[in-house]
Amino acid sequence: QVQLVESGGGLVQAGGSLRLSCAVSGSIFSINGMGWYRQAPGKQRELVAGISGRGRTNYADFVKGRFTISRDNAKNTVFLQMNSLKPEDTAVYYCNADLTIMVGRTVYWGQGTQVTVSS
Repeated sequence: QVQLVESGGGLVQAGGSLRLSCAVSGSIFSINGMGWYRQAPGKQRELVAGISGRGRTNYADFVKGRFTISRDNAKNTVFLQMNSLKPEDTAVYYCNADLTIMVGRTVYWGQGTQVTVSS
């Protein structure tokens, strides 16, 4: 059974930093793109950052220069380093992975981790 397990969320003051991790486990052939999304109360889920299988990254404008996405292919893990956090970054952050498994290519989601930034 494939699982995405996130960690690293929490409460931080504005200007602080957090590092999120998302580890993929289970029977997989390959991990293609991975990404982080977030959803604040009353708002739609939105893309924060993505990283391709070859390491190409893309960021939402509202996190450029503050957040960095990276991946450790040996550990099937993607990270999101979040610096200079703002209260408006408060949301549940979800990991997303485009996987190739036995039945084909499909997208999995993590359970989400809460990030709260106090002013």
